[in-house]
Amino acid sequence: MVIGFMIIAYSFMGCKNDKAELLYPPDVCDTINVTYSSSILPILRDNCYRCHAGSSTVGPFNLDSYNDVAIRAASGELRGAVNHLSGFVPMPKDAGKLSDCNVAKINKWLDDGFPNN
Repeated sequence: MVIGFMIIAYSFMGCKNDKAELLYPPDVCDTINVTYSSSILPILRDNCYRCHAGSSTVGPFNLDSYNDVAIRAASGELRGAVNHLSGFVPMPKDAGKLSDCNVAKINKWLDDGFPNN
């Protein structure tokens, strides 16, 4: 009985100094290892393809190939749209702005010269 009480008491004492931020660190936005295939393409699929992909495109252009995206990147349209800059149509249309992390990834990829990697 005493041993059982000691085990239970000890198990509660072991957590009293734990800090939530150490146990559950916040999500970190990786803008170091940004690639088209693993970073940018998933953002486009999740946020842009409903209007800018396939044969039934609602938007005025497709973004479903690297070459299509590179055209918009080179023109400045992609940066202007996702950053909601003056003079550009803010995207995604009829939705909230992309997360700060996704915008940062796109900006990093654009700053790197939008490589097809």
